[in-house]
Amino acid sequence: MPITEILEQNVEKYAEDICLVEVNPEIKETRRVTWKEYELIESNPESHYRREITWNVFNEKANRFANLLLSRGVRKGDKVGILLMNCLEWLPIYFGVLKTGALAVPLNFRYSSDEIKYCFELAEVDVLVFGPEFIGRIEEIADDISQKGLLFYVGENCPSFAEHYDRLTANCSSISPDIKLTDEDDAAIYFSSGTTGFPKAILHNHQSLMHAAIVEQKHHGQTKDDVFLCIPPLYHTGAKMHWFGSFLVGGKAVLLKGVKPEFILDTASKEKCSIVWLLVPWAQDILDAIDRGDINLADYDLSAWRLMHIGAQPVPPSLIARWKKVFPNHCYDTNYGLSESIGPGCVHLGVENIHKVGAIGKAGYGWEVKIVDENGNTVNKGDVGELCVKGPGVMTCYYRDPKATEETLKDGWLFTGDMAQEDEDGFIFLVDRKKDVIISGGENLYPVQIEDFIRSHEAVKDVAVIGLPDQRLGEIAAAIIAVKPEYKITEDDIMAYCHKLPRYKRPHKIIFADVPRNPTGKIEKPKLREIYCGESLVAAQIKN
Repeated sequence: MPITEILEQNVEKYAEDICLVEVNPEIKETRRVTWKEYELIESNPESHYRREITWNVFNEKANRFANLLLSRGVRKGDKVGILLMNCLEWLPIYFGVLKTGALAVPLNFRYSSDEIKYCFELAEVDVLVFGPEFIGRIEEIADDISQKGLLFYVGENCPSFAEHYDRLTANCSSISPDIKLTDEDDAAIYFSSGTTGFPKAILHNHQSLMHAAIVEQKHHGQTKDDVFLCIPPLYHTGAKMHWFGSFLVGGKAVLLKGVKPEFILDTASKEKCSIVWLLVPWAQDILDAIDRGDINLADYDLSAWRLMHIGAQPVPPSLIARWKKVFPNHCYDTNYGLSESIGPGCVHLGVENIHKVGAIGKAGYGWEVKIVDENGNTVNKGDVGELCVKGPGVMTCYYRDPKATEETLKDGWLFTGDMAQEDEDGFIFLVDRKKDVIISGGENLYPVQIEDFIRSHEAVKDVAVIGLPDQRLGEIAAAIIAVKPEYKITEDDIMAYCHKLPRYKRPHKIIFADVPRNPTGKIEKPKLREIYCGESLVAAQIKN
């Protein structure tokens, strides 16, 4: 079943029920208004900005945009880029694209003009929908990326090189277009994180999207009464596919713009959120704010909150132990996935397996997994190998990149590039990215294991371990450490703490600095290598 049919079903069943809420604590009443459906949270003197829509309005907005696209010559198989910050318009626009039979192409809001242009050319994008935050970047490349002359702007003060989305859609039909879709039809192109250079374009069909919705709902048991708090960016598969679990049952979702601990807790309290998906840094920030006394939990009503889950990166067991002390009634879960496997869920821990915190879990609903050696043979339990997954959510291909597709898809199996091992109970533990493994003196070092240990130090806010060039050992492990503001520690303190590690796993170099993460919470190790590996090479040359 194409994912668009779920929207039609929700309208039939729950037409006047609220389906989406946008909350922006940082922007007051003067913020741009593109739809009339909004209200201010009157009880808050800071005038938090809040908008909401029903399933009926959601569907009407999607239909109006679909009909606008069709009237401008967009046809099945064309591509429509979406470059918006999280907002109430985002998902109706996405579904409007799908209803035409065109492909939705979400774009990372951190992309530079050159990266946007690159993605446009790679994915052969025909149309772009963009917001006010991107006017400058799009103006630089507008003549190059406007394949069909279609640039639609969402917001006030429409630039001269684009057309106004609201004014145009207001005059379009709200009736669903008569476009026949099948499970095999292409639906969306997502971009990889670009950790090996410019990102790859990942093609998915409607079956993939539908499977993501089913998997998420099976794993977390969403019902119509659940309220899902969505904070990560919607351009990423993780945020949207978690929302799909609520979408499948007609549940409400809240889009929160802002990641401060007080924003998250205040929104969860006021909107009665029952499911909250966090990234590791946000969960740490919440706990740290509570520890410092900056946040008093008595100020919030969090009684509806039943599930906290984390994905997108390895989760330190020490973090979950801290969380359960503060929130003992919360169920905890983690999902593993990639954009190539339509986001989270191909490996799943399960709320009943909290005794296995640290593991990413077992094969998710409808998925198969295996761990293989360099020759593609399944390894023994306990041995490290590359994690492979297989199921209805695997990508069709890397769009216009047959070589990369051939290297990644083999006999229906997706080779993830992640190194993992399976314990005696069949639970899978993520060891590290294949390309992030450090080979020091002939020994394989897995940075995630070292990071998990160092992060357990009470003064450490965040840590990333990378390999630096070394003439004698080939590489050495270096730990880049962000320290909590209320602590002062030295390199000697960390080195002494690391004596609990086996000698070969101890970092040779400690660097106190910020740890950069992308919007989905993953450590940007290429950026760290660019900074620190370059410095090491220069030092080595001077030494010689």
